[in-house]
Amino acid sequence: MKILITGASSGIGKATALLLARKGHDVFMVARRKEKLEEIARTSSTVVGTLLVDELDVTNKIAIQNFCENHKDWLKGIDVLINNAGLALGQAAFPETTDEDHDTMIATNITGLLTLTRAILPLMKANKWGHVLNLGSVAGITPYKGGTTYCATKAAVHMITDCLRMDLGGTGIRVSTVAPGRVAETEFSEVRYKGDMDKAKSVYEGYRTMTSNDVAENIAWIVEQPKHINIQELVILPTDQPSATTLDPLK
Repeated sequence: MKILITGASSGIGKATALLLARKGHDVFMVARRKEKLEEIARTSSTVVGTLLVDELDVTNKIAIQNFCENHKDWLKGIDVLINNAGLALGQAAFPETTDEDHDTMIATNITGLLTLTRAILPLMKANKWGHVLNLGSVAGITPYKGGTTYCATKAAVHMITDCLRMDLGGTGIRVSTVAPGRVAETEFSEVRYKGDMDKAKSVYEGYRTMTSNDVAENIAWIVEQPKHINIQELVILPTDQPSATTLDPLK
């Protein structure tokens, strides 16, 4: 399959891209940091399928248009779009947050996803086949203190996915959401706490963590299902995280 993955320079996106390429799929990795993507592709020796990379900032509508035009031949045969690009900024109470952080989360987590998906869908509809997989979050299901904007954006991702699935009825296009809990070995908390590594590391201390590779294995299982099966939503949490806001380590 031909698979396009956004936010693929680190974390879940990177792990998913490499796993799918090792399984023989043709994977196109995009992210803002092209040099990091090129390094990943250069050092990935176990790839069986093809691994392409290019720069793409999903918050830039012109960049999305240019990307689709520059790679229109490859995209004509696209099978799967994995909208993985997303981020959280800060965890302060809403009155203490900034407009800049709100705008960045909305532009990345919602607007970018919508813009790229709308650009890709005509190609899938023409093929009468395709799969859009969106990275949601348990934060889109369960609210928590300090998550007003981030939780809202991820709730939007879940609702977009559900509505899009209904809009695409009869087209042969599948639409899925994967909603992870806390995932270690990513840059998520580092970005959320704006480089404060002590805070970022503390999020994953004291319990058995889930990794980006764990989530990638589940994404691969979803996209490799037979065409007549659609895994609509998958929620994945560590055993030691019974809910979005609760940790209960093994005693």
